[in-house]
Amino acid sequence: MTGFKRTDRVGDQIRMEIADILMRKVKDPRVGFVTVTGVDVTADLKQAWVYVTVLQQGAQEADAQEAGTMEALSRAEGFIKGELGRRLKLRYVPDLKFVKDTSIDRVAKVLTLLDDIKKDPHEA
Repeated sequence: MTGFKRTDRVGDQIRMEIADILMRKVKDPRVGFVTVTGVDVTADLKQAWVYVTVLQQGAQEADAQEAGTMEALSRAEGFIKGELGRRLKLRYVPDLKFVKDTSIDRVAKVLTLLDDIKKDPHEA
């Protein structure tokens, strides 16, 4: 049985801490409904890619709202990194890069395609 790699454990801890920081500490109203879905950390723990999904509140301005949220997250990178430094017992806090997680969009597309196949009138 193999154990978890250290980068996986650190990435999971960073994910939980960033979710808490976004919920409790970040005051920017553009960072409203953000879910941290995962964190990838390099082997040397110098960089971390934080994958987030943004819950849209209206279909009309969904792209503008998502772009505003991603901009607010990139502006808050320094603040979030400082908070992580206070919470985590790491020698070096990784540089953060927020990335939109597109896996949910891909899953929704696959489910739509499967539903279309199921509704096909040529089905035996």
